[in-house]
Amino acid sequence: MSPSPSTRLPYSSPGVQAQPTDTERTPLLNDNSAIKLTHEEVYRRFSPSQKRVLLALVSASGLLPFFISGTFVPSIPQIAKDLNSTGPVVSLAISLSILAASLGGLIGSSYSTFYGRRPVYLVTLPLLIVGSAGVSLARNIPELMICRFIQALGASPGMSVGAGVIGDIYKLEERGQAMGIYLAASLLGPALAPLVGGTAAHYASWRIMQFSLGVCGVATFISTILFLPETSHPGTRGIDKLIASGKRIPQWRPVILNPFSPLWLLKSPNLFLVAISGYLILLTDYVLLMPLAYTIGVRYNIKNEALIGACFLPAGLGNMIGAPLAGRISDKIVTRWREKRGGVWYPEDRLRATLSGALFFVPVSVLVSGLLTEYVHGKLGLVLNLFCLFLNGIGVDIVLSPSAAYNVDLMHSRSAEAMAANNGFRSIIMSLSIAAILPMINTYGVVFTNTISAILAWIGFVILWATIRHGAQLRAIVDVGFSTANNN
Repeated sequence: MSPSPSTRLPYSSPGVQAQPTDTERTPLLNDNSAIKLTHEEVYRRFSPSQKRVLLALVSASGLLPFFISGTFVPSIPQIAKDLNSTGPVVSLAISLSILAASLGGLIGSSYSTFYGRRPVYLVTLPLLIVGSAGVSLARNIPELMICRFIQALGASPGMSVGAGVIGDIYKLEERGQAMGIYLAASLLGPALAPLVGGTAAHYASWRIMQFSLGVCGVATFISTILFLPETSHPGTRGIDKLIASGKRIPQWRPVILNPFSPLWLLKSPNLFLVAISGYLILLTDYVLLMPLAYTIGVRYNIKNEALIGACFLPAGLGNMIGAPLAGRISDKIVTRWREKRGGVWYPEDRLRATLSGALFFVPVSVLVSGLLTEYVHGKLGLVLNLFCLFLNGIGVDIVLSPSAAYNVDLMHSRSAEAMAANNGFRSIIMSLSIAAILPMINTYGVVFTNTISAILAWIGFVILWATIRHGAQLRAIVDVGFSTANNN
C-alpha cells in the first residue's frame, strides 16, 4: 500500500532504508495511478521542442542581469575618470544594483505567483530598457546610481521567475539537468560580459555598452511577446484561486501584494541554511572578480580594459561547465538514492552534489589565488591565477546549481518565490559585503582577504553537510508548505 504524501519520515543514513513514521515530515513518491496520471499530464502540456524554446528564452532573460553586472566591472576605472570620481565610489553602484536586483526579484516572484510568469516579464523588461538608456547618459554619480537601480530592478526577475518557468515545465527527475542548462546559458554573462564590456570601454566607450544592453532588452521584450506563453500550472495562480472563490478583482489597478512575503519562506531552516551556504560560496566569486582590475590587473601590469575583461573568461568558462555538470549529477543522485530507499524521496539527496565544490574547488581556489597574487611574479603567476578563477567558477556552480533545483523541489508550488527569497536574502547580505572588499584589500592585503573568504566557504560546506544529514528533522521544525513527490 502506497504511503500518503503527508507521511513523515526520519532521516536515512547512507545505505540504510528509511521506514516511514508519523513523527517527521518527508514527501514520499506515491504510486497512486490517478494522481500520477494528472501529474504526468501537467508536464506534457509542452512538447520537448517547445520546452527547449522556453528554456532558451528564459535563459536569455536570465543572461541579462549577469551582463548588466559583468560589463560594468572592467569599466569602473574609466567610469570613475569620466565622472570625476574614484573606483571605490563607483563600485558602490554594484552594491546598489545587487540590492535593486534582490528587491526586484522579490516583487517579480510575488506577482508571478499571483498573475503568472508572462505578465511579470512584460512589465519589468521595459524598466531594464529605460534604466540602460539612463546609465548610458549619466552625467554624474547620483544619476548613475539611480539609473543603475532602475536597470537592475528591471532585469532582476530573470533569475527567480525563470526558475519558476523551469519548475512549471520540467518534472522532478528532469529538473536538475534543465536548471543546470539554464544556469549555464545564463552564466554566459560572467564569461563574456567582462570581455565585451572591457573591449567596449577600451575601443569605444562604457556608455555605448550600456546603451547596447537597452537594445538587448528590446529584443528580449519582443521575443517574450511572441514566444512565451503562460506556463503556470492550471488553477494554481493566485488570480485563478481568487476568481474561483467568487471574490472581486480590481479592474483599474493590480492587486497589491507584499513583495517581502517570500522572505517568510526562510522561516524554514532548510531554505535558510541553503541561502546562507550559497552566500558564503558565492562571496568567493566576488572577492576574486570584483576587484580584479586592482589585484591581478595591478600585480601583473594589465592596463588594457579589454585584457582585464579577458581575465574573467576562465571563471565564466568554469561556470558554464560546472552548472550543467552539477545539474545532471544531482538528477542521478536523486534517482539513485530514491531507489536505495525503496521509492522514498528525500529532498536533501540533491544537495549531495554540492559537497565537492564547497569542500575543495571553491575555498582552495580563492585561497591559492590570494597567495599567487602576493608571491608569484610574471606570466606563471598570471596563468596560475587564471586557472584558480576557472576552478572557482566550476566550484561555485557545483554548489549553486543543485541548491537552486533543491529550492524548486522543496517549494514547487511557490518555486519563483523560493528562488527570490534565496536570491534576495543572499543579495542583500552580498551588497553589504561587496562594499567592504576593496577597502579590506587596501587595508589588510589580498592574502588576508582571500583567506577569510576561504574560511567562510568551508563554513558553507559544513552548513550543507548538516542540512543533508538532518534535513528531515529540520523540515519538521517549520512547515512552510513543502511539496510532495506527487506535485513535483
